[in-house]
Formats: sequence, structure tokens, C-alpha cells
Amino acid sequence: MGALVLAEGAEFAPPGVKDFNLPPLFGSGYWLSFTKPMLLVVISLIILVTYFMVSSRRLKVVPGKGQFIAESIYNFGRNNIAREQIGSADFKPFIPLILGLFSFVLVNNLFGIIPFFQFPTMARIGFPVALAFLVVYPVYHYVGFKRHGFKGYLKKELAPAGIPGFVLPLYSTIEFAQKFFIAPATLAIRVFAAMFAGHLIIMVFTLGGSFLLTEGEGLVKVASPVAFLFAIAMTFLEAFIQVLQAFIFALLSAGYIGAALASEH
Repeated sequence: MGALVLAEGAEFAPPGVKDFNLPPLFGSGYWLSFTKPMLLVVISLIILVTYFMVSSRRLKVVPGKGQFIAESIYNFGRNNIAREQIGSADFKPFIPLILGLFSFVLVNNLFGIIPFFQFPTMARIGFPVALAFLVVYPVYHYVGFKRHGFKGYLKKELAPAGIPGFVLPLYSTIEFAQKFFIAPATLAIRVFAAMFAGHLIIMVFTLGGSFLLTEGEGLVKVASPVAFLFAIAMTFLEAFIQVLQAFIFALLSAGYIGAALASEH
């Protein structure tokens, strides 16, 4: 997007990648600094642990609002994600993981539209990459090796029955890249790209509207409410996408685990 220049010479600098590289809250250097996204991760953990502990401390037959919401989230993660993707025979041990992934990604996504926080943590690529490669990736390969054995798991994934011999080398190469590199990478990139793009669009309309309102004259200034209306509309759309991306992240994670456990490829 090029810069918007008004007749008076004022120039609008659109937001970009630089606006996602927030300065450290304290500390200095790459390894010793503590940034706002790091703080948001800590806050999200405190929120989730506190909420689920408080809402489950005194369970009632007729739940209150807090217990009802917590039970709804639990049932959604348990029945609609874990059971559906992993299978009724194997899903129970993975309920905490899937529920935790869904809740964690959801809260950190929603930070992007909550006043004061106003930054989706998953818009920093390091966080979804850490979840995908350090949490989901080891789990689904571990359960696959544990269920089928080392050779059995590799054979199931890379050389299933029925593949013609002349196709097998190409098939195995593609499947190896998919299972061990592409799958976790796309899992991370999907949520990162959605959060980055959505937050950037909201910033463009918000800052652009402010620029037109303060720097524009005449009809140009009148256009600023249109930009603000688009910013509001995009905020509602972004809220939907934030929930959807948390669901997709948990759904795909459960799907990978289910595929690793399954006997058939």
C-alpha cells in the first residue's frame, strides 16, 4: 500500500511488520528482553488456570454461569474435537492437551481486540511455532511410535500397503516431508498469518481514519467515519476468525494424533 498524501503535504505511513516488533518492557538484547507478547502469554496462563480452578472448585448439579461456560468449553473440546478426531477408543488421555491448546490459542487470539491488551500474541510467529513444533509435533509422533513401534510407524506413514514399487520412493519422500516438516509448519503458519493479517487490517483502517480526521480537510475529513466503520466491522470479523483459528489449531492437532494412532494410513 502506497503512502496517502494530502494536499497540505501530510503523508500517511501505513502500518507494517515494524508495528509488530514491540520494544521490550524491560531488559535488553534478544535473549534477555521481556516483551509485551511474552507478558500476554503469562497473563493468558494465569487467566486460564484461575478460571478453570475457580469454576470447577465447587461444582453444582445446576451450574452457575461460570461453571456453565467452563463445562461448555470442556464438552466442546472433549466431544467436538478430541473424540471426533482421535476416536472414542483413544481420545480420553488427550482431552487436557486439546482443551489446553484450544483455550490457550483462543485467549491469546482474543487479546487482539480487547482494550489495553490490543495485540494478538499468535501474530508473533515464535509462539505458534513453539506450540506446533515443541508440543503438537512431539506428541503425535510419540504416540505413533508407541502404538506401532519404530519400524511399524514409519512403514505405516511412509510405505503403506498397496503403493506400487515404482511410485514408492517419490511417495515416501513426499510423505516424510509432509509428516515431519510441512504439517507442523503449516499448523503454525495458519494461525500466525490469520492473526497477523487481521490485526494489520484493523490497524490500517483505524490509523487511516484518524489520519483523515486530523489531517484532512473538506470531503477528505468526511471520509474518516467510513474508515472507522470499516475498522469496527473488521473487528467483529476478526473476533470470529480468532475463535475459528483456535478451533482449527486444536482440530488439526487432534487430527494428527488420531492419524498417528490409527491402524490404517
